[in-house]
Amino acid sequence: MAGKSGDNGFLARDCRSGRIAEYSHKSGALIKDSDLPGNNRSDSDVPFIGDGLVDLQINGVNGIDFNTCSLSEEGLISAAGYLLTRGITTFFPTVITNSTKNTRSILSVIDRACLANPLLNQCIGGIHLEGPFISRSDGYRGAHRKRYVRAPDWELFSSFQEASGGRIRIISLSPEWDNSIDFIEKCKKRGLLVGIAHSAAGAEQVISAVRAGARLASHLGNGVPLMLPRHSNTIYEQLANEHLHASIVADGFHLPDPFIRVVIKTKRKKALLVSDATCFTGMPPGVYKAHIGGDVVLGGDGSLRIKGGKGLLAGSAKLLTDNVQYMADNDLANLSMAWYMASTGPSRLVNLKRTAGYDNERDRVLFNFKTGKIIIYEVWKNGVSVWKSHRSAN
Repeated sequence: MAGKSGDNGFLARDCRSGRIAEYSHKSGALIKDSDLPGNNRSDSDVPFIGDGLVDLQINGVNGIDFNTCSLSEEGLISAAGYLLTRGITTFFPTVITNSTKNTRSILSVIDRACLANPLLNQCIGGIHLEGPFISRSDGYRGAHRKRYVRAPDWELFSSFQEASGGRIRIISLSPEWDNSIDFIEKCKKRGLLVGIAHSAAGAEQVISAVRAGARLASHLGNGVPLMLPRHSNTIYEQLANEHLHASIVADGFHLPDPFIRVVIKTKRKKALLVSDATCFTGMPPGVYKAHIGGDVVLGGDGSLRIKGGKGLLAGSAKLLTDNVQYMADNDLANLSMAWYMASTGPSRLVNLKRTAGYDNERDRVLFNFKTGKIIIYEVWKNGVSVWKSHRSAN
């Protein structure tokens, strides 16, 4: 399927440039870039190759929940292995609003697991702390439990960071609290990426947050009430601010296509994809018990809804790879742009290249792209093949 190849290399088409070149079997790295036959034509027999996908916001996968105290080293290793099979070479376990004790416990488990397992340590680019410093207001708060929501507290956050072994790299909060700006400035000084999420902040509060160092509108369009003010609202303010990147969930359920188009036209290369996936992602359709409380229904179409909730969503059950597929299948972005939004774009935002022992340019994914299905053939992590399909393209 990869066309002619030698003992050391194979042919693949760069999913960004569309050019066919020779790549190393061993590392997935480029061997020779030249005007090879086929560079100016479509050839379905030549697979694509691209940078590893980077998920900045994921709450769990395939039965593994990153937000329960039952989380274990084995569970995290299993989650990482599952994500690698789908081309997701780096992920940021997202720990949401919880009790102080539980949050510290979960963060400690992630740290210990990374220290004990080198491959897992490479796959986890950092931890994304989503809450507890978010809006207490209904609608804006989303599924976060109100009793644990609180104003930004640097001493508390420092205890979280200590429990995580310094692995918290992203924090999503609401700048509506009186002490938000001071908190954001402290985060910036320590190299943390600050995202705005679950926020009822007004225009001036958003602007002040950006001036203080906020750089991301986290899962924009989510964590807002069904009804918003007509003229001034938090989505408009975050969309309009040229200094903010915007991450979106393009799973076909969370956001309407016209909104996704607006985000892309407004943010351009600052538009990113995240999955916001839950532990139900990758599981068979059925009724499940969510740890936050209540039954959820995982549909055959990948939707996840509250049982008896009249269609209300209970989170995402699609992977980042599925988000890329949805974007391309529905002409929201071509494959090149969609893959960028899920790989190079987020990698640059969190500056993964400056992470000790990490080189995202050595994370590669060999795959084929067809309507309705991205087929992963092989995945390299830090220049080492870590997964290969029995239906390999080579």
